[in-house]
Amino acid sequence: MGGQNTGVSTRIWTVPNVLSMLRLLLVPVFLVLVVAGEYVPALVVLVAASLTDLLDGFLARRFDQVTRLGQLLDPAADRLYIFAALIGLAANELVPWWIVIVIVARDALIVVLGVVLANHGYGPLPVHQLGKAATFALFTGLPVIMLGLAFPAVQPVSEPFGWAVTLWGAFLYWWAGIIYAIETARVVRVARVSGPPASDTLEQGG
Repeated sequence: MGGQNTGVSTRIWTVPNVLSMLRLLLVPVFLVLVVAGEYVPALVVLVAASLTDLLDGFLARRFDQVTRLGQLLDPAADRLYIFAALIGLAANELVPWWIVIVIVARDALIVVLGVVLANHGYGPLPVHQLGKAATFALFTGLPVIMLGLAFPAVQPVSEPFGWAVTLWGAFLYWWAGIIYAIETARVVRVARVSGPPASDTLEQGG
């Protein structure tokens, strides 16, 4: 039986973390399959990865195994699968490269904001609900596009739906990025005026 959650652990070798690591190891397999145009097995890998994502989240909460490493691995895996899908589809000229650039540029912005915060003694930005919604939209839209490529019979429906969700996700992705940038500017401004402040949204880095 799992106990009550006592906080975030610094442990590395937990079952949820191992599942997250396995999910990361499947990213290059997924990318190779997409680039090769093997969309059915690529979707199978993606479904397997999604199921492990759900399972490791359940196990982490159920058995009080929420860890800092897990909190880093899960969003990293989601982003890598999104990047792999975008790069593979763009390499096959099925999506334009500008979408890849838009998504990668947004994450590059988040990295820069993280460096700025670290220089002022703060930890990373908390995940905004809008950012979660954007990731979910991209993680839904791109596989739906791939579904039409794997099964041409459903493409007349899946392609416009997948594109609509993907473009909406890209918009939300940047909207969340702008919110992160505004929050970073606010924290930095307060820090310059009053010294290292206590933030209600950010943990100070150790």
